[in-house]
Amino acid sequence: MPLKLNDEIITAAIEGFESKKAEIDEQIAELRRMLSGRPAAAASMPSSTGRRGRGISAEGRARIAAAQRLRWAAVKKVAGQAAPKAAKPKRKRKLSAAGRRAIVAALKKRWAAKRADAAK
Repeated sequence: MPLKLNDEIITAAIEGFESKKAEIDEQIAELRRMLSGRPAAAASMPSSTGRRGRGISAEGRARIAAAQRLRWAAVKKVAGQAAPKAAKPKRKRKLSAAGRRAIVAALKKRWAAKRADAAK
C-alpha cells in the first residue's frame, strides 16, 4: 500500500529537517570558531552537559559560614546558660499528714453533698 502524504505530514517533515539543519549550522559555527585561533583546550571542552552549573563566590561562602558560626554560638550560649540551672535537681514536694487529712475531709464532704443531691 503506497504512503499517502498529506499537508500535516509534509509540514512535520519540513520542521524536522529545519531542526536538523539548525544543529548542523551550530556544529559548523563551532568548527569555524576553533579555526579562528582560539586555544585548542578551550575548544575541546564539552560545551554543555544539559545542566547549568550554579556558582557562589568565595565572599558569599565566607558570609554564609560566618552567619552559621553566629547561629551556633547563640545556640551554645543558651544551652550553656540552661545547664547550671538543670544541674541542681528540684526537691520533690511531699504532702504532710495534716494536708492529706484536709484533702480527705474535703472529699468526704463533697461526696456527701453529691449523694444528698442525688437522694432528693
